[in-house]
Amino acid sequence: MKTIAFRSEARKRPVNLTLNEDLVVQVRGLTNNLSGVVESLLADYVEHEHQQRMAKTKTVDATISMWNAFNAKHGSFADEYSSL
Repeated sequence: MKTIAFRSEARKRPVNLTLNEDLVVQVRGLTNNLSGVVESLLADYVEHEHQQRMAKTKTVDATISMWNAFNAKHGSFADEYSSL
């Protein structure tokens, strides 16, 4: 399920890419729309990276919550050694 959307009607913009020549020859044998293939792959990459970052954020938030709950219940480990 895609949660990150991009406007497919957005203006197209020329960019310079350096691609492996053998791959370009092979993909040209499979499609006449290299730009469309690259755009689709980039959209998938953006979605994957977004999902990975969201998962990492959730993990960090859960860890912080667990640590805060532990600290509220048991106190800080540092309290045992602090002279303050």
